[in-house]
Amino acid sequence: MTENTARPALRVQQGGVQQGGVQQGGVQQGGVQQGGVQQGGVQQGGVQQGGVQQGGVQQGSLRPESVRRTGAEGRVTARPAGVRGATASDAELEEPGSGLWARLARHGVPPFLVALDVLAVCLGVVGVEWFSSEVGWDTPARKIAFFGLALLGLFWLAGLYRSRLSLSVLDDLPVMGGRWLSAAAISIIAQIVWTQAVWRNYIIDWRFLWGAVVTGVCAVVFRALGYALVRRLRSRRLVAHRTLILGAGTVGNQIADILQAHPEYGLHPIGFLDADPRITEPRSGLRVLGGPSSLAPVLTDARVRNIVVAFSSMKEAEMVSVIRTCDRMKAELFVVPRLFELHHVDGDMDTAWGLPLVRLRRAAYRSPAWRVKRVIDVVVSGGALLLLLPLLSALALAVRLDGGPGILFRQQRIGVDGRPFDVLKFRSLRPVDDTESATNWNISHDDRLSPIGRFLRKTSLDELPQLYNILRGDMSLVGPRPERPHFVDQFRSAYPSYEARHRVPCGLTGWAQVHGLRGDTSIADRARFDNYYIQNWSLWLDIKIILRTVSAVVRGAGS
Repeated sequence: MTENTARPALRVQQGGVQQGGVQQGGVQQGGVQQGGVQQGGVQQGGVQQGGVQQGGVQQGSLRPESVRRTGAEGRVTARPAGVRGATASDAELEEPGSGLWARLARHGVPPFLVALDVLAVCLGVVGVEWFSSEVGWDTPARKIAFFGLALLGLFWLAGLYRSRLSLSVLDDLPVMGGRWLSAAAISIIAQIVWTQAVWRNYIIDWRFLWGAVVTGVCAVVFRALGYALVRRLRSRRLVAHRTLILGAGTVGNQIADILQAHPEYGLHPIGFLDADPRITEPRSGLRVLGGPSSLAPVLTDARVRNIVVAFSSMKEAEMVSVIRTCDRMKAELFVVPRLFELHHVDGDMDTAWGLPLVRLRRAAYRSPAWRVKRVIDVVVSGGALLLLLPLLSALALAVRLDGGPGILFRQQRIGVDGRPFDVLKFRSLRPVDDTESATNWNISHDDRLSPIGRFLRKTSLDELPQLYNILRGDMSLVGPRPERPHFVDQFRSAYPSYEARHRVPCGLTGWAQVHGLRGDTSIADRARFDNYYIQNWSLWLDIKIILRTVSAVVRGAGS
């Protein structure tokens, strides 16, 4: 059977079905033969029972067939509504919010909250400035402004600007009060330090506290009004984020019912992903759009902004691998914790109508600090190449005298996203041929190593030319160590989590290396440590790894 007969197409014109629109399976007596729509023939230009009525697509899917409109001509294609290959209908793909509020919602709640707190600080400064001019005081405006900056910084460190599903100023009030006291204490200490440095005596202008009180009160009031506005916009679906639920079991359907009944959380469910759904006819009316392996294409095609991971038929190890493939997509991840009925909800968690949800940390690539990491790589590698030029010259001369021509050794390695590149090293041993270079696992105990080569490897000085790889962008200062293609092919099949190491650029040193995982050590342990580094990356973690690497080099703990 040809493709035309396997997937008949109905051309809709002016709300009707064109005669002859279906070839070799056409429309006869109101029904579609050979794989068409059964038990619900074509009447008045539409398909009955949840299909296309008067040329349009209903909310919901055809059973047992689904209909999807594509293109500007209004073509409607019929597809099986089973677990695999099903697609969302036009009504499901329609953006719930539109206009100005929808565009602003793409940036989330944090910028809005920051703007409200900045306005509160400005009112504190202006209000006390006006009052001071009325009563003849010297204005403490600069001290109030300093307090305001300290307060904004402490709010940010406390997580008061993070996106949340449940917004309540009463939940924030204890944290806001504590940070207000801390900002006041910092302002007082700053005044003491400044006055002692300038006049060798400390003078505290307590009038700034009036501005601090005004700022604090305005911050609480503005936040309460801001939360009320956000809840209002969410409830009217002017601000709603498209949400996909992984798992169509009892818990997944419970989440769908909650999000549909309570739009104030800002999540608009569009469907499920589950390879073997336990509930095939959910009360929510949402469909299963495919299996978990369809996550990446569904995220792209349906413009999904949020994913809720419930309990599905897929094993957790497989689910982790699927979710990791979406690290660079702009979607927030929520996970229903195991034994959630017994779970304690703390400040870092969200709740949806009494159901705890763990918001997973954003992937490293999506963090603003990741751009700082690249700037640090360029500055440090470029500066190090200049500063270490005498040492590099001496090492190059020693290698040349020890083994003849061929100072630098080039070897193909696998970098970020599986892209190959040539890594540079000082030659410590001349391989017999390219095959030995690509397949010989470890040369630490090779008898052909000269004293110079053994010294270079023990001190890790043979790795210094990789600073040029870092400057070019092939590598980073810190990251998973790159491996040769021959071994990558072996490890990715033997260790399921090994491939996930390539989500970020490889590094000169890494979290696994500073824990002694180099040479003849466990590959599974290396992959676990590398993935831990990626999942918990921060600039401070990079600094810690660099410091521990310097300590290891000084102690001569290389291979």
